[in-house]
Amino acid sequence: MPPHAYLDGPALRALASAGHPPFVPPAVDPADKPRDRIWELAENLHCSIVGTCLTNAEARAILAKLGRADARTISEHRLHGEIVQIAGRKDGGGRLLQKTLDRRHEREVERFDEAHTADAVRALWKISLERGEIPGAYWAAITHPATDWPLVQDIFGEVHMLSHLVGQSNRADIRRLRHLEEELGRRDEAIAARDERIMALMRERDDLGKRTRAIETERPIPSTTSIEPPSTRGLELRLARETAHAAALEERLAVLSGAAERLSADLAAEIARRSAVEGELAALEAALDVPSTDTPDDRASGRLDGRIILYVGGRQRQVANLRRFVEARGGRLLNHDGGIEDNLCLLAGLVGQADLAVFPVSCVSHEASLHLKRYCEAQAKPFHPVRSASLASFVHVVGQYAQNAST
Repeated sequence: MPPHAYLDGPALRALASAGHPPFVPPAVDPADKPRDRIWELAENLHCSIVGTCLTNAEARAILAKLGRADARTISEHRLHGEIVQIAGRKDGGGRLLQKTLDRRHEREVERFDEAHTADAVRALWKISLERGEIPGAYWAAITHPATDWPLVQDIFGEVHMLSHLVGQSNRADIRRLRHLEEELGRRDEAIAARDERIMALMRERDDLGKRTRAIETERPIPSTTSIEPPSTRGLELRLARETAHAAALEERLAVLSGAAERLSADLAAEIARRSAVEGELAALEAALDVPSTDTPDDRASGRLDGRIILYVGGRQRQVANLRRFVEARGGRLLNHDGGIEDNLCLLAGLVGQADLAVFPVSCVSHEASLHLKRYCEAQAKPFHPVRSASLASFVHVVGQYAQNAST
């Protein structure tokens, strides 16, 4: 059993300050040691293990097997707390929890079994972290017999910070959505005020036209003499002024109409952007939300069932998260960096393997996008541009594709 199963950091420091060296078990070959059980680990690790490595559906199944009548109705927060309490009790459900985690992450546990030192475990963990394959690797690394307490602290810290990063990303999307809503409200008010002004100008123009026609009707027929009555000359001057005023109003109305059309186009574009952001946010929230049940309809609506997605361009540090999302839904992700290091000639072969090609319009070269479109059209493969290189945009378009493909 590793040192962290006996003493945590504060206990070690307390022993050292009292002049007693902390207990350190004798060196043992990890191959001769069994993997740690969850009830043997430090209690401060149980919360992160349950939250990261276990789904809500599996947690409810454990409570149901333990005879809990409210296993299907208990809130997610209370469900999490109950399972964390069970983790520390060997005969109170800990064995069942251990078997569930081992069965769920069997492949990762077998992969980590090839490591025989803490450095080897750390190297495998780093690879899994870069790929975004966190849950199984976290369970396999924490319970590995070669894992020492410093490595446990490092791995726990990285998983803890990942939870903060996910929360920050969601909050940033929500703040942007609220900002767009406020800006849209201000534009609606400006358009309403502009429409009222245009209507007032149109009414003024109509009144002016009526007055002009009335003046023209009242104007007498010119006489054959060269001298015109004074009243006729006054009417002519008044008509000229009114005509000039009407022309100025017409010009002003044309300017305002052009501005109104531009504002309407901007509003339509803003509404489209807002709709895209809302769709991406909804798709991201659905992807992060783990359903409490796993019905056939749920599986059919979001599964890729072995389909291959080709992602061209984007930010390479984001590719691991994209791959994790696709593989979690039963698909496979191919990636091409858009010509930065990968040859554009490789695109034709990748398109031939893929069922859908995706590229972010804001983060791919013009040449790469033209090549991709040409290859997709030649091979009759669907391709879809996305608004940005964010995870939310990718989740949105792949989620729609999976739903359409399953119907």
